[in-house]
Amino acid sequence: MRHEYGNSVCVTTQVGCRIGCTFCASTLGGLKRNLEAGEIVAQVVKVQKALDELGERVSHVVIMGIGEPFDNYDEMMGFLKIINHDDGLNIGARHITVSTSGIIPKIYKFADEHLQINFAVSLHAPNTELRSRLMPINKAYKLPELMEAIEYYVNKTGRRVSFEYGL
Repeated sequence: MRHEYGNSVCVTTQVGCRIGCTFCASTLGGLKRNLEAGEIVAQVVKVQKALDELGERVSHVVIMGIGEPFDNYDEMMGFLKIINHDDGLNIGARHITVSTSGIIPKIYKFADEHLQINFAVSLHAPNTELRSRLMPINKAYKLPELMEAIEYYVNKTGRRVSFEYGL
């Protein structure tokens, strides 16, 4: 995606998805498998090779393609370390965003990583009742618990959280 601030790439962490959000087509076939860190990196490298011909570079990465990134946490973290590292793709942490549908234990874990990576929560409905129906992951957690996890993240990292709304 080309923007005035640079070139962004949206990457996928899984083949399919287990979450079951009714608005998302990536869940239709269920979760097939998790991608390895190298497979996620390869998505960015492929785009970078195309941009090399234009003398441009990937400047931003968003993890919100197919699958729930926090369901493939360890491989996602490996990917983040590679693309952020000086000897890797050297993409600045503040130019990377991880988006989740709200897996609360992983929000706490992500906050404890002390990274400067941006964090987004997708809430695709105008109210809690509808959100709980659309997002099965939230059936196990109440919205106040999700907000507590987000507050923990903000207090732990000093970073703000962005919210994506749909429907």
